[in-house]
Amino acid sequence: MLYWITRQFAGHITGLHVFSYLTFRAILATASALGLSLLIGPPLIARLSRYQIGQVVRDDGPPTHLLKAGTPTMGGTLILVTTLVSTLLWAASCGRCSASPSLSVSSASTTTT
Repeated sequence: MLYWITRQFAGHITGLHVFSYLTFRAILATASALGLSLLIGPPLIARLSRYQIGQVVRDDGPPTHLLKAGTPTMGGTLILVTTLVSTLLWAASCGRCSASPSLSVSSASTTTT
């Protein structure tokens, strides 16, 4: 989504051509996923604790494992959600998009006669 927006303005604003590079978008996607996990993580853990979605510990195990009782599980949902949102934000939405900014709207709209 953000890739498409930056491609629309690449011909008008200098410096937006860097969004056409896959490595730059991958770095931004990683930073976005980290930021989202830091933003969404604490409320998600509090909600999982409030609904008592926690780890069940058996009584016949070591006594040190009894401290883990009630630890929220489903932390993988945080990883999946932030990765999915970050991918939707920074990925090219069409499968065969060319990364060259020459296909922007400004260059496609000019016709020569």
